[in-house]
Amino acid sequence: MSKGNIGVTSDNIFPVIKKFLYSDHEIFLRELISNAVDATQKLKTLASVGEVKGDLGDTRVRVTIDKQKKTLTVSDHGIGMTADEVDKYINQIAFSGAEEFLDKYKDKTEAIIGHFGLGFYSSFMVSDKVEIFSLSYKDDAKAVHWTCTGNPEYTMEETIKAERGTDIVLHINSEFEQYLEDATVEGLLKKYCKFLPVEIAFGKKKEWKEGKEVELDEENIINDIHPAWTRKPSEMTEDDYKKFYHQLYPDQYEEPLFHIHLNVDYPFHLTGILYFPRIKRNIDVRRNKIQLYCNQVFVTDEVENIVPEYLTLLHGVIDSPDIPLNVSRSYLQSDNNVKKISSHITKKVADKLSELYKNDKDDFCKKWDDIKLFIQFGMLSDEKFYERATGFALLKNLEGNYFTLAEYKEKVKENQTDKDGNLVLLYAQDADSSYAYIERAKQKGYDVLLMDGELDVHAMSQAEQKDMANRKDGEKGSLRFVRVDSDTIENLIRKEETVQDNYTAEQKEGITKAFENCLPQNERLRYYVNCEAAAADALPVFLTQNEFMRRMKEMSQHQQSMSFYGSMPDQYNLVINTAHPIVKELIDKMTSEIVEETVDKTPDENNSNDDNKVQETVTKTVYTLSNEDERLKQLIDIALLASGLLKGESLAQFVKRSVNLLQ
Repeated sequence: MSKGNIGVTSDNIFPVIKKFLYSDHEIFLRELISNAVDATQKLKTLASVGEVKGDLGDTRVRVTIDKQKKTLTVSDHGIGMTADEVDKYINQIAFSGAEEFLDKYKDKTEAIIGHFGLGFYSSFMVSDKVEIFSLSYKDDAKAVHWTCTGNPEYTMEETIKAERGTDIVLHINSEFEQYLEDATVEGLLKKYCKFLPVEIAFGKKKEWKEGKEVELDEENIINDIHPAWTRKPSEMTEDDYKKFYHQLYPDQYEEPLFHIHLNVDYPFHLTGILYFPRIKRNIDVRRNKIQLYCNQVFVTDEVENIVPEYLTLLHGVIDSPDIPLNVSRSYLQSDNNVKKISSHITKKVADKLSELYKNDKDDFCKKWDDIKLFIQFGMLSDEKFYERATGFALLKNLEGNYFTLAEYKEKVKENQTDKDGNLVLLYAQDADSSYAYIERAKQKGYDVLLMDGELDVHAMSQAEQKDMANRKDGEKGSLRFVRVDSDTIENLIRKEETVQDNYTAEQKEGITKAFENCLPQNERLRYYVNCEAAAADALPVFLTQNEFMRRMKEMSQHQQSMSFYGSMPDQYNLVINTAHPIVKELIDKMTSEIVEETVDKTPDENNSNDDNKVQETVTKTVYTLSNEDERLKQLIDIALLASGLLKGESLAQFVKRSVNLLQ
């Protein structure tokens, strides 16, 4: 028997491993299983080049628990280790056995996991003592027994072992006895090892017989050694892809819309399958559904550093040995390979969407509402994706027809270009609440888009900015998205100069004050009343909302830097239509009187100092209308009702007042 110290530079290496190197205790099992698979894959590689003769026999990796002894054992029938190799690979922490092996057999490494160095030492996070029993595949090799209790001192001696391979025996610390429970261990194996390329056995299969669970003779194999992404796309059917989707997400009952099979050999290695789920609202709820693997070893489902943020809305698997991982396999390091892989995935996704649109536009349109959020998120996040997506990003009008932006501009440009050359695209966010405004637009022959998505406001602003940036010097007009209820339809797409009425400023001031005195009080709503000659067949009083301010408030819901707008009250313009017969009647009903008013005037226009002001008496005509005229409140409530703002007690009062007016 020999004793010694593990070749480290500090006696505190184990506390470092336990507290800092591996922050997630459960990954110890992944690391030990991965090393066992490495050893098995190496054996197969050696056999393929003639360095191991004869039948390889049983190559399963097994995990066993002994609750009485409080041990968890990981056993393999791989290449095993000699005493010298244990000293080299276990006692010298800084040395990576995988690196030397890969250099020697670089032409036969397609099935080798690699990436292990300190993985074995993660076992000390949960163990009081760790033992290794190993027998090398080499002729005349002696079995070795290595023991360590979680400090740099170890013992190593010859032992007897009947079969080639390595057993790692963990004596579980009392704080971590959950790792002696079958359910816990099986859960971890299924999480990290369900697609490893070597069969992993844990206990026996069980089934229910006569009301109780019975253990069978057959071993319980945890993993699928040939997952779908390792197969050629030509070998896969649509049913195969759907079956694999539900294998990845057993709690997901909806079918994916479509998939992308990734298979790249140069300039990096990348395989995988990405699925488009149905994404209608809430861009955060479905993130972190892409699983990252390294040669079929699960690494993480937090892939923001591997794929652009918007692609994290997708589901599926990415597997690449070229993605650099730190020593614990848990975190990603950004480098050129990662950037290339990210760019390639982005391109493949865009190409797939373009292909689907070109090959079957009708089917693509049917799926648009389910994938719109993802595509808009990508266009807002990634300039290259935006450029690729302009050919298949769609707009939908209220009739349910779909168009690219270029197609829609061509459709409406003749009728919806205003007198200044601006192309105005009308839209509604709620067809029911904006019904009256939509009908006015249709009467003019205008088309109206439905823009009710979570990112529609951002997408419209981006399209306007792109249009402005792409216009040539001196080119007239611009592209504008305008909500159909943000102003009178005559003002939204102005074809001629403003229609004038014959009322004086004093008359307009009088009717404005009459309506202001009857407005409901609400600290979250602010109304600005003004007169405007719309059309005789338009509503006598209606609400509009400034496009800029409304957009800022909506965008503030997704951008912290714009929270100021979100805290502001909603602002509406109450427009009194002076062209409507009812309003004309109210104005004519107003009483007038001449009043004297004292005002301050400054004779010297260049000096506004208070000491220089003089008082002057002027006469003016003041028009008033009794607040008791119920038609004022009735007209205001009609405007509120048309905009979906009349609710609760106010709605009940409106109904009662309507009945009274009919009597």
